[in-house]
Amino acid sequence: MSRHSSTFNQGYNSALDLVRETGVGKDLPTETALSNNWGISRTTVRSILASLQQAGIIEWSGRSKEVLRAPKSDEYFSEDDTSSHADRLPSLFMDYIFKGEPSLGDTLNESLLAKQFNVSSTVVREFLIRFSRFGLIEKMPNRHWVLHGFTREFAEELFAVREMFEERAFKRFLEAGDKVHHRAVMLKAEHESILKNPKSEFLQFPQLDEKFHRIWIDTLDNRFVQDFFELVSLIFHYHYRWNKLDEMERNRDAAEQHLMIITALEAGDKEGAEAAFLNHLAHAKETLFASVFWEPNNRKIYNKDIKTTEGASFPVSTGKSVDR
Repeated sequence: MSRHSSTFNQGYNSALDLVRETGVGKDLPTETALSNNWGISRTTVRSILASLQQAGIIEWSGRSKEVLRAPKSDEYFSEDDTSSHADRLPSLFMDYIFKGEPSLGDTLNESLLAKQFNVSSTVVREFLIRFSRFGLIEKMPNRHWVLHGFTREFAEELFAVREMFEERAFKRFLEAGDKVHHRAVMLKAEHESILKNPKSEFLQFPQLDEKFHRIWIDTLDNRFVQDFFELVSLIFHYHYRWNKLDEMERNRDAAEQHLMIITALEAGDKEGAEAAFLNHLAHAKETLFASVFWEPNNRKIYNKDIKTTEGASFPVSTGKSVDR
């Protein structure tokens, strides 16, 4: 697809949803109605209709906008294409951390982050403030922040809350029907690509994982859950990268679990999809605690270093608790 503004892309995806709902052989509403429903200008509506006609999805002649065929999953714009830089900041920041910048204890500069992510310093500051109340990021003088670690107790509390809101969100997602389910199904090819090319593409999984889970989180439409989900994504993907020893295997297992959910959704098997989701959520908890190297002040003994494939040393816990 050619590149357009995020406004056009959002409208185009809405148009594809409307085409599905309208059905083959029927007409879409008037341009004025579409403009009001989608909150965009009539000029943008006309551009969208022209693109739909060029793709052979509708036949547009005067006031008639007859649906010729249903859209395909790969004809939708991706989340990256439908979001502004400000909307994508959580994902951009997560990716920034996942790639190894910054390290634990490093400082974050608002101005530099704003420049890197192409957003204003105010947007960056508001984003960081949301995380600071959890103690993971601490505000320092002169627009600097420090990225801190977190305790095992913190992680247990975090996952308990995640289970509560994500299970509810997934049930709402299942109730929403096929027109919402297809948003998850359309990510099937990306999962299959990672599984076919694990060595070259496994680093792409955290972004795909965040995108996949956000589908049902968005369905819940709860501002507090949305805010908390960004914290969950940051923590899970940041700490996954600490232990490189079986990172590829963890990502592969999670991708396979995602595909089990997608396969059930494709078959219209809601019970199977829910069972696969609950299994995936339980597995996510296991991988979190297996992948994180807890700090020594969390009552762990560290007795050796292991060299990763990248040459970095990481302390490995014996798993035995002692008093400090």
